[in-house]
Amino acid sequence: MIRDITLGQYYEADSVIHRLDPRVKLAFTVIYIVSLYVGEGVLAFALAASFLAVIIILSKVPVSFMLRGLKSIFILMIISVIFNLFLTQGEEIFHWWIFRITKEGIRIAVRMVIRLILLIMGTSIMTLTTTPSRLTDGLEKAFGFLKIFHVPVHAVAMMMSIALRFIPILIEEVNKIMKAQQARGADFENGGLIKKAKAMIPLLIPLFVSAFRRADDLANAMEARCYHGGDDRTKLHPLKYRKRDAIAYLVLFAYLAAIILLRIFTSELIKIVP
Repeated sequence: MIRDITLGQYYEADSVIHRLDPRVKLAFTVIYIVSLYVGEGVLAFALAASFLAVIIILSKVPVSFMLRGLKSIFILMIISVIFNLFLTQGEEIFHWWIFRITKEGIRIAVRMVIRLILLIMGTSIMTLTTTPSRLTDGLEKAFGFLKIFHVPVHAVAMMMSIALRFIPILIEEVNKIMKAQQARGADFENGGLIKKAKAMIPLLIPLFVSAFRRADDLANAMEARCYHGGDDRTKLHPLKYRKRDAIAYLVLFAYLAAIILLRIFTSELIKIVP
């Protein structure tokens, strides 16, 4: 399951989504997350899923690669479904002992699962199609107005991009440690959930040691290259908006407007049809 995490990984491809300004992809991520919670009903979720499907096709990232990332939140989805099914009050349709399932619980559980799936796949687009350096530049440019309030925007952007970049590196390190321990007789595959969880404990110490060592190496490398943040730094490829970025913004805001209109339409329809 650990090796199925796709967050923070970059998938190299020649697509229009890869060539977009990272600020556009940041805006897409924010707007898409907002749309998932603004939208209500089948039509809104169908529009959100269709919009995401078009983006995935344009990005040329294999669907199987993106679906693999959903395995990491499978347990979270199960827990969310169980809590919503049995703890939501409403019209009862099933009752056994202390367990009670309601229509409202089923409705909320289904919406929760759909939102989680679309949320994970939608937010993965940004990291899968943007290199860490471009992501840092995009974050710094997008939140540059915070410098007025003396917020160290460059340092925060650098920390966020490094944190995202470390995710696939640490996953690779976990895989190496697991293979080394399996060669010494460790068993991570057999047994129940509790046994598998206990088997993961011996991974933590070497993983933490490796993470701190890599962080120290990175700090030494940055110091050796006289790295310092701030306004005096120049960029090899400065960010500039192009025609495709303007078109992408228009499409994004049109999508958000459609979601809002669907929300209003659904609310009015519920008032008319009880």
